[in-house]
Amino acid sequence: MEKRKFIIDTDTASDDAVALLMALEWEDVEVEAVTIVSGNMPVEQGSINARYTIELCGKSTPVYVGADKPLEKKREHADWFHGPDGMGGMNYPEPKEEAQKGSAIDVLVESFKERPGEITLVTLGPLTNIALAINKDPSIVSCIKKIVVMGGSSCSVGNVTPAAEYNIWCDPEAADIVFNSGHPDITMVGWELCRGNANITEDEMEYVYSFKTSKGDFTIDCNKHALESSQNWLGDPGLGLPDPVAMSVALDDSVVLKQSRHNVKVVLDGPSRGMTIVDQLHVGENEPNIDEHWSNTTRNINICWELDSNKWKEVLYSTLK
Repeated sequence: MEKRKFIIDTDTASDDAVALLMALEWEDVEVEAVTIVSGNMPVEQGSINARYTIELCGKSTPVYVGADKPLEKKREHADWFHGPDGMGGMNYPEPKEEAQKGSAIDVLVESFKERPGEITLVTLGPLTNIALAINKDPSIVSCIKKIVVMGGSSCSVGNVTPAAEYNIWCDPEAADIVFNSGHPDITMVGWELCRGNANITEDEMEYVYSFKTSKGDFTIDCNKHALESSQNWLGDPGLGLPDPVAMSVALDDSVVLKQSRHNVKVVLDGPSRGMTIVDQLHVGENEPNIDEHWSNTTRNINICWELDSNKWKEVLYSTLK
């Protein structure tokens, strides 16, 4: 079987770790490298969490550390959501393997240039590494097979401000660079898609425990702090897993029930900084073109509007059994 090639860029905390696990366990995917960006965790902790997850899966995927701060914005982390170690305070043992030497940005550039059109990029954190790689060598844009972004919110509420989703809010300038890079196949999987029926319920968590596998136990255990945050802070009925939801789209796009292409702008200042404005009705393409920001626009992003909640969960379960 010829495997699809992925590079995963992540700010590894608990839900990132589960998304990474899913890709590592998917039969027809080979994860070529994992690159670490500042976001949920400082890059040092993100690297530790990624390497621990890789070793849990019995793999030896190389991990490279990238940008330790956003392009312009003050650095922020999400230990308040994921726990002090990013893994729900589980205090897992240190991984045996060290991170690779060399910059994640250089690895991204070199990997895409060496194998043009072969590697899918899945981003689970702020887009700082990707923006820096594009700025370093804009020609890589045409070399990336497709890009799946966990980030933003499509005509919905934010989760770190009323307007903005965390990954885009962390580095909106980077997101703006990536979204306007001209790549023809960028898919945005907004955080709202992990809510409601897509939440993992208490019964479903018990179902995962019933697998009696280290990967299943890990998936629920490391997200216990996130579960409390989801329920007590965001008011969700169960556990929201935005990164695994996005990874399910990358692994099996049949989970997507409704998708369409739109112009998306990232707000770079003011109280809506980090918001992803989706032109759902394509008003910027049409007359009268009277607004300076929304005239003669082009559709730059594939927007996932609706997922099959049961199917995304089956994708998850299949990697944990």
